[in-house]
Amino acid sequence: MIYASGLLMCVGPFSGLVGWVYVPGSVYRSPEIYRKLKDDILSDNSTALEQLSSVWKYKRRPKMPKPCPNSTVSSRLGLTSESSHLIPTGYLIVEANGGLNQQRSAICNAVAVAGLLNAVLVIPQFEFHAIWKDSSTFGDIYDEDHFISSLEGYVKIVRDVPDEIMTRFNYNMSSIPTIRVQAWATVNYYNGEVYPLLKEHGVIRISPFANRLAMSVPPYIQLLRCIANYNALKFSSPISTLAEKLVDRMVEKSSETGGKYVSVHLRFEEDMVAFSCCLYEGGRAEKSEMDVIRQKSWKGKFKRRDRVIRPDLNRVNGKCPLTPLEVGMMLRGMGFDNNTSIYLASGRIYQPEKHLAPLQEMFSRLYTKESLATPEELAPFEGYSSRMAALDYTVSLLSEVFVTTQGGNFPHFLMGHRRFLFGGHAKTVIPDKPKLVLLLQNMDVRWEVFKKEMKLMLGESDRKGVMVPRVRKINRKTSIYTYPLPECECIFHLSSNFSATGNIQNLGALHPTSNLMSTARL
Repeated sequence: MIYASGLLMCVGPFSGLVGWVYVPGSVYRSPEIYRKLKDDILSDNSTALEQLSSVWKYKRRPKMPKPCPNSTVSSRLGLTSESSHLIPTGYLIVEANGGLNQQRSAICNAVAVAGLLNAVLVIPQFEFHAIWKDSSTFGDIYDEDHFISSLEGYVKIVRDVPDEIMTRFNYNMSSIPTIRVQAWATVNYYNGEVYPLLKEHGVIRISPFANRLAMSVPPYIQLLRCIANYNALKFSSPISTLAEKLVDRMVEKSSETGGKYVSVHLRFEEDMVAFSCCLYEGGRAEKSEMDVIRQKSWKGKFKRRDRVIRPDLNRVNGKCPLTPLEVGMMLRGMGFDNNTSIYLASGRIYQPEKHLAPLQEMFSRLYTKESLATPEELAPFEGYSSRMAALDYTVSLLSEVFVTTQGGNFPHFLMGHRRFLFGGHAKTVIPDKPKLVLLLQNMDVRWEVFKKEMKLMLGESDRKGVMVPRVRKINRKTSIYTYPLPECECIFHLSSNFSATGNIQNLGALHPTSNLMSTARL
């Protein structure tokens, strides 16, 4: 799927070559605009946001939470706990692939499928991928004991397939029946195609398992996704401990803004720039470098003869990652001044010395996990992209303002988690990139005009932050992971750690991380 999305993002039909004309906004001229407006930007504090807590105006209309639907299989069959303990159909093994949050999606879906099939779920295995290069296991990322205990009474979880089952397959995992399930498979598909095989063999593997369950499922199955995502998946102790320290340090460095800070998911890493098929200001040398990276990581996927790469259209259509400079100009235009503390959630930025310099000019209080943690603290995480992403996820989750600059599972899961914590508001800046690239190519634009447009963009992000889609489509943009309310709201009452004061210290992936945690719902 990542290949397919990349191709759709980067290429168009060969006929696109015919009549190839200039399109406004298609050329990267942001550095020229910045040089022109730099003095105005750096000297302007007239529209600074006095308090970060005043950024968000819209409120979600409170509703009386409904009780959770009964998600036990026995209840769906009309059985009582006193009369019968339903015997599990068999053991379900899944392999989760991708990065941190694609794996997270697979885990939550696996819990839901196990509940649907009345199966015992084996702790999911993580597939090693050449792009992410992370050999972490489930227990390296998440707290296994918490995962198992949180789902008790809903779905039974075991660490390994029992010996009596494995002996039938000579302890060879590849001998276990493996099923390829269609993408976005419906409940009827699982009941009609998968359940009989599970019942026959007593154990099955589903591989791959990315996006293998439809978004639209019965409420008692949807609830299992909610419990898995917001209650059962808590980061492991090494991750949680360091994440707690990073959040506390960001709070300390944000004293002038009441301990509140902005987090930016900056997707301007080398591989993302290459994958996007966008061009910036590096000319032929940059293009050649990106061609080499694409060939190395994705082989010939971007060299089909009947296709042509259109960086200009990618930029106009908002498909290009924002540069650090563009993020800085946007935030200064919205009213965030040089006293604002910013946390960059990112891998290694492409040509960091060059591209981070203007952002640091606009925001001197710029931090990363590398600058907040000591080399000794970060050493156990080096070389493990998912563990690093988990640190970024937690620090971003607890920021007052989250800024997303490119699509992907990370921002969609994070926006959903923030809606879950902050009363239904994502508190997320979602740039209107097609509009932004037009402004950043207009050499006649004045700073006052640019600021006005950025204020409107911030207001639109505020409005959309409390919206709930009327129709759940199959993609992640309208999924329960991005819009968890109202379906997941009832699970606050399932956690013994949740109290009337809103203290959700140990709910889901959260760990006691500073005073922000206990006030996240206030």
